[in-house]
Amino acid sequence: MAKKKRKKQKKKQAPLQGKPQENLVLEEQRPNTHIARIRKKRIIFFLVVLTVLVISAALVFIFSRPKHTVIKDSGLNICLITLDTTRADRIGCYGYDKAKTPNLDFLAANGVKFSNTYCQVPLTLPSHCSIFTGTYPLYHQVHNNGSYTLDPRHVSLAEVLREKGFRTAAFVSSFTVDSRYGLDQGFEFYDDTLQEEEIIKNYRSQRRAEEVYNSFAAWMDTNLTSRLFCWVHFFDPHLPYDPPFPYREEFSDNPYDGEIAYMDVYIGKVIEKLREKNLLDRTLVILVGDHGEALREKKEIDHGIFIYDTTLKVPFILYCPPNLPQGLVVDSRVRLVDVMPTILDLLEIPENDEIQGRSLVPYMEGRKKGDLSSYIETYYPRENFGWSELIGLIDKEWKYIRAPKEELYDLKEDPSEENNVILSRKKSASTMNKKLDHFIADNSSNVESIKKKLSAEEVERLRSLGYLGAEFTEESPEGALPDPKDRIDEFHILFQAKMFEYQLKFDQAIENYNKIIALEPRMPMNYYHLALVYMKMDRYPEAAEVLKKGIQNVPNPYVLLSRLAVIYIKLNKLEDALEANQAALTMKPDHLDSLITAGRIMTEMGKHAESIAYYTKALKIEPENKILQIAYAFALVSVRRIDEALDIYEKLKTAYPDDFKIYQDIGIAQASKGNVEAALTNFKKAVELNPAPVTYLNYAVMLEHAGYLKEAVHYLDLYITHTTEGDTKRKRSAEEALIQWKRKLREIGPN
Repeated sequence: MAKKKRKKQKKKQAPLQGKPQENLVLEEQRPNTHIARIRKKRIIFFLVVLTVLVISAALVFIFSRPKHTVIKDSGLNICLITLDTTRADRIGCYGYDKAKTPNLDFLAANGVKFSNTYCQVPLTLPSHCSIFTGTYPLYHQVHNNGSYTLDPRHVSLAEVLREKGFRTAAFVSSFTVDSRYGLDQGFEFYDDTLQEEEIIKNYRSQRRAEEVYNSFAAWMDTNLTSRLFCWVHFFDPHLPYDPPFPYREEFSDNPYDGEIAYMDVYIGKVIEKLREKNLLDRTLVILVGDHGEALREKKEIDHGIFIYDTTLKVPFILYCPPNLPQGLVVDSRVRLVDVMPTILDLLEIPENDEIQGRSLVPYMEGRKKGDLSSYIETYYPRENFGWSELIGLIDKEWKYIRAPKEELYDLKEDPSEENNVILSRKKSASTMNKKLDHFIADNSSNVESIKKKLSAEEVERLRSLGYLGAEFTEESPEGALPDPKDRIDEFHILFQAKMFEYQLKFDQAIENYNKIIALEPRMPMNYYHLALVYMKMDRYPEAAEVLKKGIQNVPNPYVLLSRLAVIYIKLNKLEDALEANQAALTMKPDHLDSLITAGRIMTEMGKHAESIAYYTKALKIEPENKILQIAYAFALVSVRRIDEALDIYEKLKTAYPDDFKIYQDIGIAQASKGNVEAALTNFKKAVELNPAPVTYLNYAVMLEHAGYLKEAVHYLDLYITHTTEGDTKRKRSAEEALIQWKRKLREIGPN
């Protein structure tokens, strides 16, 4: 605009050029009010601009200046506590007056509470992958529980901290985050022992908060040599809701709340342990839910089917009084992908390039406000039921869900998502649809899930053995799939089956499982769960028939084949077990359960060298598995690699000093080596720990072998007197031996 004005002024002054020189001089000397006005305007303009710049700079300074003090500190310890299946709105500090969560409430009151936190997937494994990598499932490519593994090419929080000198340890409570699924990368200690006597875990394996805390506390007592990063995972609020006494009675009308109340106790114990070790004042404690739980809202029970706020909104609290504001509430929408970059920022550690979340430090300082957009998804309906997946985007006030029947909600006006405005707000829906496309394009990864593809020869061989149906495919269902909203009643049938099973109402459970199989014959887990019910009833032939039917109907049925092999072992059909298990390993060579089962089959067949080969592969996947280590050591003894076995047993004895079976196995190994006195010492210890028929018998046999006949007679008599096994071959042999030993003892005389 200024250039145009100057051109116009020159045109107006042009006629003066023809005047006499003196007139020109006089003209210049004469006051020109027009030019004066222009100059005045320019001065005013520049003063206004200068004022605006000064005010803007002042405003920038004022609003960029932290309102709250956040002190970054590279010397902090980190304690991450993840709360499985925990809704934010079921905790006292989030406004739920029926809650009994004094420890969570204390931490929020003295720390920073994020009141509007979203997970990206309402499922445990993918949600934890987002926490530990700071990336969306679009990028880390873990979309469901049980069938994905976090690719080691992704950088985890534990890896970053371990490289910085942290001792890293994890204490988890559910099979869904078992080490085989990749979350163990970066952890030097990963305790996923859910049941000590469980060599093959199942999809329901878990442990209570008390056991998780005890493992954490024991590790803390011996690992205070440097900075720590501990992850404690509590699974308790998960179905079936079964809080222990006294919470079962106190919350009899709402056991879900009782599970949270019980979990809160052990959250408090974790904090107390940090205080006991003088670590609390220099530890950043992060408490965050992995996903929520549907309590029949919009007809959903459990989680994973839909992506409504009931299963997406989670608690998120940071506690570190010396470094963080106390009692601060951040209302901005944040995401689980923001957890890792926030921790790294507070530790003054640069982010790695793949992180997609944002540090929330500016939000805690008050320098940033506003809601962050969030991608959401669930592939659980597709992969578990053959229904359509759901993906969506939350941006500003809108939540858009892409489904066979699209959904759009105004979360500001309709926070409970009761009114789907997809038809009345078509323009907004179209905008959100395009934003979702752009988000997917911008945040996806070229890292694909690594899955073994069967060759044509392998497919044909498996089919010829009867382990693949004619319509076999390795992929999940394709094409137009039903909307989960239209099939939710079918999910209720499955849910009721699980509840009947939990209540030991096995006949009703069988009826419901058969109903859901008839409706969804291509879903493997339905056959798996039905077979488990028959196994609980000791009806193994029927369990085998269920699995064989499933193998014919489902894509890539390696899980069913592996379970069928276990049943065949129970039925003493070792050749059938071997065939089924080899079929499972053909489909998935690194399937842990199949590797363990292969080792068991070879041991039963007396092929100990082959069992060692399988156990070695299995231990690379799950080295901490106690029963697997014992089985491996037993196989080593069987091939006379006794010293190697004893090394394993000694480590196990240190880890499990009260397990009598370990002492028995050491006794057998020492006896095999000819160390009779060492063998007797261990057999005696086993009896002391577990005075029972099995230890009496083993000790008696060893005593007789060592020449201590009087003591041998005593313990063999104890075995026969106390055993409840009935008229078995072993008991008859023991009775005959006792007669012979007593006769021999009389012949020897009292000396």
